[in-house]
Amino acid sequence: MARTPRKAHSKPRPGDAGRPRLILLNKPYRVLPQFTDGQGRATLAGFGLPPGVYPAGRLDYDSEGLMVLTDYGPWQVRISHPRHKMVKTYWVQVEGRPDAEALACLRRGVILKDGPARALSVRVIGEPAGLWTRHPPIRYRAHIPTTWLELRLDEGRNRQVRRMTATIGHPTLRLVRQAVGPWTVDALAPGQWREVPFEEAVSRLGRGRAGGRSRPPANGIRRRPPRG
Repeated sequence: MARTPRKAHSKPRPGDAGRPRLILLNKPYRVLPQFTDGQGRATLAGFGLPPGVYPAGRLDYDSEGLMVLTDYGPWQVRISHPRHKMVKTYWVQVEGRPDAEALACLRRGVILKDGPARALSVRVIGEPAGLWTRHPPIRYRAHIPTTWLELRLDEGRNRQVRRMTATIGHPTLRLVRQAVGPWTVDALAPGQWREVPFEEAVSRLGRGRAGGRSRPPANGIRRRPPRG
């Protein structure tokens, strides 16, 4: 069940003391995927997230959908590092109507400035059922049709989906991340979040390194072994 956002700086529940946390958030359009900004833009600080969690991967300011956050370094690495190839699923509204060859090109791979990029899968879909309205909506142009695609990647380079669709001649108009690994944005309204049960997170991501000390990651997440 989706959770109503709480006040900022809320404390963890007593039963969660000492355990790593894994949070799923539906990031709205035009929200920075970070907690501070010097230009007055909306950030993650406005959604009452538990203290100490940080994004495991990014989602662009002008993109929407699922973000995963955690306070445990090994889980962040497991989700976001390219070597682990965790699959991300996107709903992409593009300009025009891509033909079979354009879609095949995405599957074979396109050449971007930072190297080749390939979709694990791509298919045409209808507008996703239950998709929330974006504010503001995309610009409507009666003489230019649009198409929804479902696209899956196992990497996450900067603005990769947008660059890939532009390469085949179909610019992205709206981009929604529907899933990260086994977790989806379903049942979360924009700005809402829920916590993944600890046992489920461990079963999916493991417990990280057992024993020993590791250097804290650059984002400030403290590495600690899960308990229980």
